[in-house]
Amino acid sequence: MTKLLAITFAAAGIWVLAGPTRAAECGEISIAEMNWASAGIAAHVDRLILENGYGCTVSLVAGDTMRTFASMNEKAEPDMAPELWIHSVRTQLEAAVKEGRLIQAAPILSEGGVEGWWIPRFLANAHPEIKTVQDALKHPDLFPASDDPAKGAIHSCPSGWNCRISTTNLYKALGAEKAGFKLVDPASAAELDGSIAEAFEKKTGWLGYYWAPTAILGKYEMIRLSFGVDHDRAEWDSCSAVPNCPSPKVNSYPVSDVFTVVTKSFAEKAGIAMDYVNARGWDNATVNKILAWMDQNRATNEDAARYFLEHFPDIWAKWVSPDVAEKVKAAL
Repeated sequence: MTKLLAITFAAAGIWVLAGPTRAAECGEISIAEMNWASAGIAAHVDRLILENGYGCTVSLVAGDTMRTFASMNEKAEPDMAPELWIHSVRTQLEAAVKEGRLIQAAPILSEGGVEGWWIPRFLANAHPEIKTVQDALKHPDLFPASDDPAKGAIHSCPSGWNCRISTTNLYKALGAEKAGFKLVDPASAAELDGSIAEAFEKKTGWLGYYWAPTAILGKYEMIRLSFGVDHDRAEWDSCSAVPNCPSPKVNSYPVSDVFTVVTKSFAEKAGIAMDYVNARGWDNATVNKILAWMDQNRATNEDAARYFLEHFPDIWAKWVSPDVAEKVKAAL
């Protein structure tokens, strides 16, 4: 990360040094609307702010991580990827930034994308002694399995998800079976979400894998437990994330770096907006709330973006100058 940030600042000189000669008006720019909700909402937030606050002409194009990055790197289009999870393209991104084709702007998810084992906040409040996964494993009675209440349940992931592999290996590494727990493999994402909803309705304990930002964590307050160790990338790559690893060790989940990335041409065409994309970022709790509202109201990405701009000005107004903020508010 240090290497990548250093490269980014060096490349950023392309537009920082050009600051005094920036165009007074914003040009035509294209933004990738990725095929997952948080990134889709971010794309519409950017469109609304860039159009109404900076006078840009914005078009949205469908995208996903790999294809969008490849197109930006090779063709300089689209101009902007608001939410790029860089772990899968880190090496190529470092090269593109170093060579001046792309610019890595602010981390849009200020805390990164997070994974882990979670428990309901109401249970954490009632049992403040539970701070780690190991603490939770001392209390199988607090997390009863629905089909066998005499045992505790650790909820895993549906078949085909990488988290099912890591959860299974951590279950083994922690000796959870000997502690009185069984591993519960849901058949689908809906079943996993349903188990959380049921726990909150019945006020019973729940322990298992989940990730943020997500709508379910916006609807239900959960606490992510520590595994008591730092993330060991070598162990993760060689065992924790490998099916049927014979001797897994306790490990923590990695935090995914999630940044906004723009092309060099974006900095040239929309230089007046570079301060914005270098300041913009929100925490997972905020995104969780927006996603939960979106889910409950069957809203579109644009609906959710407008909801955010209308209800969270204390967050986004800090990303722009006061005059830009007023223009955006007037257009809502």
